[in-house]
Amino acid sequence: MQPLVLYDILSELPGNNFSPNPAKPRFVLSYKDLPFVTLWVEYPEVSIAMKAIGGKSSKRQDGSDVYTVPVLSDPNTGAVITDSLEIAFYLEKTYPEKPIFPNNSEPLIRVFDYDHFTIIRPAIKTILARTTEILSPAGAKFFMDVRAQDIPLPWDANYDEDWDLLEKGYNTAYEWYQKTDGKWIMGDTFSYADIIVACCLLWYKRVMKEEEWVRICSWNGGKWAQVLADVEKECKLA
Repeated sequence: MQPLVLYDILSELPGNNFSPNPAKPRFVLSYKDLPFVTLWVEYPEVSIAMKAIGGKSSKRQDGSDVYTVPVLSDPNTGAVITDSLEIAFYLEKTYPEKPIFPNNSEPLIRVFDYDHFTIIRPAIKTILARTTEILSPAGAKFFMDVRAQDIPLPWDANYDEDWDLLEKGYNTAYEWYQKTDGKWIMGDTFSYADIIVACCLLWYKRVMKEEEWVRICSWNGGKWAQVLADVEKECKLA
C-alpha cells in the first residue's frame, strides 16, 4: 500500500502542526494505522499547491474561489479529497477497519461537528490572534487577510470577554460528556466526535501562551487536558 499524502500548513513551531482541521485527518490516519506522509504548505502557496493536484475550491460569500487545507491525496485510488469531515468520511468508506463512525453515526457526528464549532466560535478572535504569532510574516499576513473577510479585525480587542465566552462554551461541552457513561462522547465507544474535540484543544495548546493553556486545563476539573491526552493515546500520537 502506498502512503497517503496529507497537506497541512507550515508554521514556525517545532513539528509545524497546529491547525485543528488538518489535525483531524492526521488523527484518523494514525488511528486506522494507515501509512501517510505530510506535505507542509505555506499559507500564500496553498492555492498553487491545490490547483497542481486537482484540489477543489470552495466559494466565499462574495462568490470568489478559495483553496484550503486539509487536502488528502490517495495514490491507491487516485482520489483527492478536500475538507476534514469529507476526508474522514472517505477514509471510513475506503478503509473501514477500526471505524470512527460506529453504529451508523455519520449523520449525528456531522451535526456534532457543527454544534462543537458553534460553542467556540464566539471566542475565536483571540485564538486567531494567537495563531498569527506562530506563522511566518508572509503566512500571518495572508492568514489575516483571508480570515478577516469572515471575522473582521481587530482580533484582540475583547480579550477578557473572549475568555469568558470560551469557558462558557466548554462548560456546555462538559455537560455533553457528563451525559455519557464512559470517557468518550459515545460512552465507551471511541469516535470521530472525540477527535473533533481533541483537535481544537491541540490548537489551543500549540498556539496559546503557556499560562493560557494552563488556564484551559484548569476548567471542569482538568477535563480538557485529559480529553486531549486520551485521544492522542487512542490514536497513537501521544
